[in-house]
Amino acid sequence: MAEGPDRPVGPRPGGRRLVPVLKIFYATDVHGSETTFRKWLNAAKHYGADVLVMGGDLTGKMLVPVVQEADGSWTARFEGSVVRVEDERELQNLEKAIRTRGYYVQRMTPEERAAIQTPEQVDELFHRHIAQVLESWVALADERLDAAKTPAFWMPGNDDHQFVDEYVNRSKAIRNVDGQVVEIDGYYLLSIGNANVTPWNCPRDVSEEVLAAKIDELAQQVPDMSRCIFNVHAPPWGSNLDLAPELDEDFKPTMEAGGLKMVPVGSTAVLEAIRKYQPLLSLHGHIHECSAGIRIGRTLCINTGSEYHEGVLRGALILLDPKKGVKNFALTVG
Repeated sequence: MAEGPDRPVGPRPGGRRLVPVLKIFYATDVHGSETTFRKWLNAAKHYGADVLVMGGDLTGKMLVPVVQEADGSWTARFEGSVVRVEDERELQNLEKAIRTRGYYVQRMTPEERAAIQTPEQVDELFHRHIAQVLESWVALADERLDAAKTPAFWMPGNDDHQFVDEYVNRSKAIRNVDGQVVEIDGYYLLSIGNANVTPWNCPRDVSEEVLAAKIDELAQQVPDMSRCIFNVHAPPWGSNLDLAPELDEDFKPTMEAGGLKMVPVGSTAVLEAIRKYQPLLSLHGHIHECSAGIRIGRTLCINTGSEYHEGVLRGALILLDPKKGVKNFALTVG
C-alpha cells in the first residue's frame, strides 16, 4: 500500500544492505538522568551507529535536598513521600535513585536547609548543580567518544537555561549544533532547540512566529532539502507526535472516559515548515508520551518519546541510503 500524507508508518522490512549507508542514532530529553546519558554515549557501539544525535532538554527539573537529622539519619522528600535512611550505604542508594530520575541531590544540615530562603538562593544552588553535572558529562563524553570516528551532536532544548550553552560548548567530542546547519557525510542537519510557548514559560520557549523565522533562516543554508535532516525539538502540531495530557487552570491533567484527555500541543510553525520544505527526515522530542514515526508528505517524522525518569533510553536508529533516502528505521528501548 502506498504511504499517503500524514500516514503512520512503521519500520520497513530489511533487505540487502547497500553501501554506503549512514546509521544515525537519535535520542532526546534525558533531563539530567545520568543513566540515560551514559546509554546514549554507548549507543554507537551498541547499535553500530555512525552518528549520534541528542535532541535537547539535557538538564534536570528539580533539586532534592537530603537533610541530616539530629539522630544521624538522613531524610528527603522524594516522589511524594518523606524517605528516611539510616547509614551511608542506604544514603548512597537513595542518592543514586534520585539521580536516575534526573534530579539533582544536595546533602545538607538542617541549618543549611533553613538558610535557603529566597528564590534567588534556590536558583543559584540549582544552577550550580546543573553546571557540575554538565561538566561531568562533558568529561565523560570526551573520554568515551572519538569525534573523528563517531561524530556526535547535541543541543539544549526549551527546558534548558541559556547558561547551559557555556558548558555544552566545552566538549571536544560532542558538538553543540543549536541554531546551525551542519553537513554530515553529504546530509544536512538543521537544528533548533526552541519550542513553541508552553504553560510553564520555559527558558527557550518562543512564539510560533519566532520559531518559523528561525527555521526559514536556517533552511536558506541547505543546498538540497532532499538530503536535509530537521533536528527540531518541538514536534509538528496535530501529528500524533505531540499528544500530551490537557491541563486545567491549576495545571492539573483533565480526565475523560477511559483516562487522561490527550490533546495536540506541538508547533504549527514546525508543521508548516515540514510541509513547505519536505526534508528527508525530521527528528523531534519535547513530548515524552509520544513514541512513533509518521509521514508528512514525503518526510519521515519521528518522536522517540522519553522515559528518562525510569533510566530507560528511548531512541531511533535510522538508516540513510544515498539513493533511496530513508532505507529503514527502528524505534529502540534500552
